Amino acid sequence: MGLFNRHPFTKYTCLALCGITLAGAAFLSGCQLTEDTDKADVPHESVEGVPDRLTAAEDRIVDFTKSGDQGFWSANGYKNGDPFNCTWSNSCTVVEDGIMNMSVKKEGNTYYGAEYRSHAYYSYGYYSVCMKAADCSGVISSFFTYTNNPWWDEIDIEILGKNMTEVQFNYYTRGEGNHEYLHKLGFDASEDFHEYGFDWQPDSITWYVDGKAVYRATENIPTADSQIMMNVWNCKDHDEWSGAFDESALPATAQYKWVAFKAYEGN
Repeated sequence: MGLFNRHPFTKYTCLALCGITLAGAAFLSGCQLTEDTDKADVPHESVEGVPDRLTAAEDRIVDFTKSGDQGFWSANGYKNGDPFNCTWSNSCTVVEDGIMNMSVKKEGNTYYGAEYRSHAYYSYGYYSVCMKAADCSGVISSFFTYTNNPWWDEIDIEILGKNMTEVQFNYYTRGEGNHEYLHKLGFDASEDFHEYGFDWQPDSITWYVDGKAVYRATENIPTADSQIMMNVWNCKDHDEWSGAFDESALPATAQYKWVAFKAYEGN
């Protein structure tokens, strides 16, 4: 979710790079593909026949084993309002041993969360991230694109605190949402690093988990150039969507290894 004052969902609603080479090549440490065995979770728009889409190392635009900001910055010192109920603090974004740790914590009566976003704006292409979600009910771990200029467009990958075995996909076009879709992962997203991504094209968005296409949207697709963002934040009073906020589990930390982008060839 973005950091501007806006209501991030119409109904209870609110993607990431692993060290993986192209299909058929070896995986790097910490990213393992999983078999999708839950055939009951069938997207309402078919992705049958879509080839695997694994991230090439040369497409990484942020690698946390490298020093410097690499064109991204950490939000600090302001609130985003309901349903975030937290203040962004750059002290909640810490890079150690080649991993970015983004945490939600409480100090006094204030909840602090973390947000990391690109300076640059990006258009159609493949976006991915290697991440491990924070395991805390009521805390959201995310990867998404967002802009509010000239209008609000957004494409989301969010792991909701109430269930670590599902991921929510969503998007907004000119502020219009109601595109939420929950996908059963077949694993616990807080236990290990996995690759999450989406292919944003002029006529579709296709979401991927560990290189497998799992969901596609083809109506009212976003068009505006957007920043790449990640944030981890606490949600209160929207228990049906995020789960009841478990303050006793703080600090809650999501981890990120890298972020990648490959431009659409038609750009």
